[in-house]
Amino acid sequence: MAIDYVVHLTCLPKETLGVDGILDRLKAAARAKEVIRLYRDNGDSRPPSEMGFEFTRNLPDGEEEVAVIMVQDMLNQAAELEPLLSWCADCPANILGRPFGCYGAINYPISSAAEKWLLDQLPYNHQPLLWLLLREALIENDGHPVEPLRAGGVYFEERNVRGRQYSESIASANQVFQMLFLFGHIQAGHAGILLLFFNAIPREDLESADISRILDGTLPQDEKEERFPFRLEHLDEDDSSISEFRTFFKALHRAWMLNMPLLLDV
Repeated sequence: MAIDYVVHLTCLPKETLGVDGILDRLKAAARAKEVIRLYRDNGDSRPPSEMGFEFTRNLPDGEEEVAVIMVQDMLNQAAELEPLLSWCADCPANILGRPFGCYGAINYPISSAAEKWLLDQLPYNHQPLLWLLLREALIENDGHPVEPLRAGGVYFEERNVRGRQYSESIASANQVFQMLFLFGHIQAGHAGILLLFFNAIPREDLESADISRILDGTLPQDEKEERFPFRLEHLDEDDSSISEFRTFFKALHRAWMLNMPLLLDV
C-alpha cells in the first residue's frame, strides 16, 4: 500500500495506456518480482506460469473478495509497457531517471521520523507572510479526517499525533497529511505554496507580490528556474520514508516547473 503520484505531462505512453493503465502495469511488475523472490527464497524453482497467490480486496458492501492471481499474468501485463520505454529517456517529467520515472510512491506505513521531518520543514514565526498563510491552512485543515488512519499501524508507524509548537498554536502531523494528500490532485498554484511550506524551494526574503504570483500561477517560468531551485536533496541519514518524501517533493517541484498537475492516488 502506498501513496502513488505522477507528474501529469501528456505523452504517448499515457495516451496509449492511460495514467491508471501505466500505474497498474508498474504495480504488476513490482508484485511479480516480489512474489518470484519469495518463491525462490523458499527453494521453489517453478516457472512464473505455475506461481500464484491469493489477493483479497474489500467490496463496497463490506464483503471480501478473494481471487487467485497468477504471476505470469502479471508479467504479461507488465510486458505491455516495453514498446513505450524509449519515450521516457528525455522526458522532462522523468524525475527518477528510469522508464516511467514520472511515477513515484510513498510507502505505508509512514515512519515517525518522517512525520517529525515534515513538521520541522514548516515556516517559523519570524517568516510572517508564510506563517500567516500556514496559519490559515492549519485552520482550514484540522486533521480530523486523518484520525481514523492512525489505528492499526497500517498507514502510520506512530499512533500518537506528533505536533510542532508555535507561540499561539500547534501544527499537527495529521494537519500536514491532510494538507498534502486529502484535497485531490495538486494543481500548480497549490504546488507552489506547498513547496514553500515544506522548505523545498528558497523562501527567504519573499515579498507579498512573489507569494501572490505563486498562488495565482503567474510567476514566469524563467523566474521560477532562476529563483526557486529544488533544495531538499537526499541525505545518508534519511530513513526510507524521509527519502520517499524528498522524492515526492522533487516530483511536485517538477510538476510546478512544467505548470502541470501532480496526480495523487492515496
